[in-house]
Amino acid sequence: MYSQLNPHALWALLLLCSPSAHAAKCPQHCVCDQIQLTVTCINRNLTKVPPTIDEITVKLDLRGNDIQELPPGAFRHTPYLTHLSLQRCNIHHIKEGAFRSLGRLVFLNLANNNIEILYQESLDGLSSLKQLLIDRNRVEEIQPGAFSQLGFLNLLSLTHNQLVYMPNMAFQGLLNIKWLRLSHNSLNYLDIEAFAGLFTLTRLSLDHNELQFFPTETMTRLPEVTRLDLSYNPMTYLGEEMVSMAKLTHIFLDHMSLQELVSTAVSKSPSLIHLDISHNQLRVIQPFSEGTPNLARVNLAGNPIYCNCYLRPLREWTIQNKVKLMGTCAGPAHLAGENLEAVYPPELRCQSQEAMLQAEFEEATRVKPAPTEEPDSKVKCPVNCVCEAETHHSSCENRGHTKVPRGFSSNTRLLDLRGNHFHYIPSRSFPGVAQVVSLHLQRCKIVEVESGAFIGMKGLIYLYLSENDLASLSPDAFKGLPQLTYLHLEKNRFTGFPIGAFKLVPSLLALHLENNGITKLEPDTLIGAEGLRALYLTGNVIDRVSHRALDQARDLDTLHLGGNKLKEVPTEALGKTENLRDLRLSWNSIRWVGPNAFQPLGRMLKELYLDNMGLEKMSQDSLAGLGPGLRSLFLEGNQLEEVPNLHPLSSLEVINLADNPLMCDCPLLPLRLWIEKVNLKVRATCANPPELKGGKVKDVHIFRVCPGGESLLYAPTATPKPAKAPKSSKPKPMYLNGRRKMKMKKAKPKTQKGANKKLAAVKKATKRLRTA
Repeated sequence: MYSQLNPHALWALLLLCSPSAHAAKCPQHCVCDQIQLTVTCINRNLTKVPPTIDEITVKLDLRGNDIQELPPGAFRHTPYLTHLSLQRCNIHHIKEGAFRSLGRLVFLNLANNNIEILYQESLDGLSSLKQLLIDRNRVEEIQPGAFSQLGFLNLLSLTHNQLVYMPNMAFQGLLNIKWLRLSHNSLNYLDIEAFAGLFTLTRLSLDHNELQFFPTETMTRLPEVTRLDLSYNPMTYLGEEMVSMAKLTHIFLDHMSLQELVSTAVSKSPSLIHLDISHNQLRVIQPFSEGTPNLARVNLAGNPIYCNCYLRPLREWTIQNKVKLMGTCAGPAHLAGENLEAVYPPELRCQSQEAMLQAEFEEATRVKPAPTEEPDSKVKCPVNCVCEAETHHSSCENRGHTKVPRGFSSNTRLLDLRGNHFHYIPSRSFPGVAQVVSLHLQRCKIVEVESGAFIGMKGLIYLYLSENDLASLSPDAFKGLPQLTYLHLEKNRFTGFPIGAFKLVPSLLALHLENNGITKLEPDTLIGAEGLRALYLTGNVIDRVSHRALDQARDLDTLHLGGNKLKEVPTEALGKTENLRDLRLSWNSIRWVGPNAFQPLGRMLKELYLDNMGLEKMSQDSLAGLGPGLRSLFLEGNQLEEVPNLHPLSSLEVINLADNPLMCDCPLLPLRLWIEKVNLKVRATCANPPELKGGKVKDVHIFRVCPGGESLLYAPTATPKPAKAPKSSKPKPMYLNGRRKMKMKKAKPKTQKGANKKLAAVKKATKRLRTA
């Protein structure tokens, strides 16, 4: 009889016969499909996630409601969700742990909400997520570590937000990202390490932003990018070797303000195929004859290209190299409107000097009429600066000013004064700009900031004083900055921590002091900065941390001490940081880590970096106390022959043991047994004994003869493939873990039949959604 039923009817019958079918729940005003296991509650004026959604739901659509805030555990009743839509829900806040039960979710849409900040914990728990859409919100800040748990994310879209600046390591943790979309923001500055760690990124969209220069150093951190879109940014110049990206095939530089493009601008991008520089202000282009052997298309449409003898080298080069040239001639008159490919080199001639100048003058007056004056709408702007009314940005960057200019519009929100020669910032240097949110004073040769220099800047959140000559700070230097949240003091001349300088900035959350000359952290280092959440001290010369140095750091969750001169883990000082989640000690000279070195951090620590320290020995109990909280452990680039006990680290998602001279003998058996147990790819290679050198710890058979190693399984030996960065191990998606659990449950007693049927239904519906 059952064979005569169609598949949908048979599936419905099985559900009706299942004990769970009679208890199926569907919230009021929602539509539930028990075959597809979907729940739809669109435009129902819901103020919270309905708690009565059936547990086995795999697809939930809550678009068009008024949820406003996602509390912790908002989806704890629906652990099998794979797709979640939350567009247009007026969401302002995502509390820590809101998504923590959604380990199987692969798609999340948060577009068209009112999210302003992506906190470090906002997206915790989404370890299987592949697509995340946060378009058309009000995001103006991404806290470091906000994406650290999204190791399987392929697509991240943050278009149409309010991002102005991208800090270092903003996207750390995205180990599998393919496409990052940052279009339609107000980005005007990218830190050099803004995209660090995105080793799998192939496509980056930065169009419709405010970038004035090509961020060469930042882009060199993206080894796999093939498509780069920088359209609609106000760049005027592209200089020598500015685009240095080995695998770049397509670059879009259209609709900018380019007036000059050096012939070697893309010579360090040997894979380039398509170059789009259409709709700029280019009149003459030289051949791209160096370093671009694969270039096949150059789009010059919409440029005022003058087809005379100056264009002949480019035209000859395109013919010789079979490069397609798109665009039309803007002059002289007898060639105006002709396709560039229809004009051959003999036709590209220059007239006499006098005639050519006359023709160019006539052309310039024809295509560039004098602008009509509109004095009433003109934005206030000091001499030798550029101010934009629409974006509220004002810039006097690299203009040689020796005093802080005055006379900016009161509506200015971003003020860029980088690259000038101020030397001193006197008291009350910024009158009338109370709405400025971001102030850039990098590379201004500043040696002193006087008391009250920033008085009146009540709205300031970001202050950049990097790359100056500051060696000390007045206790009142930051007076009048009640909203200051992010302070950058890296690359100055501090030899001591500026104790007491932060007592007047109660909102300070992140303090950057990297690459100074600080030698030690003394008692009460953070006095006056009790609310600090992140302290960055990488690249100093710190050789001692006082036991009381961090006594005020009760809320500190990020501490970077990499690249200093420490000889030991500062365990006593760390004991005061009750909420520390991210600790980095990389590139110190710590040779030995003793027992219980991180015991005080066991409750909260999530990320631990102990790489490239020359570490020779770790006590078996050196990681004691960390237990199930630790998610990432980096030990690469050391001198370890053995590793400490890793068995308590049951929640690790990333571990890196590469480049250690591991001794593959019986003392290393606990590591081998741990590798067998965990659901991780562990990069660990034998260095000794010589006959096993280069073999993977998980594959060599030496451990089988050790007591306790008889039952080990070994993967078949395969020809090793070149490793791709990052070297960090990658976790398997949680939905695969779920499948393993389902299989195990089938062997349980008959009393588990109802649960087994429910899990089987989830499995089938999930498969159907993925293949749809």
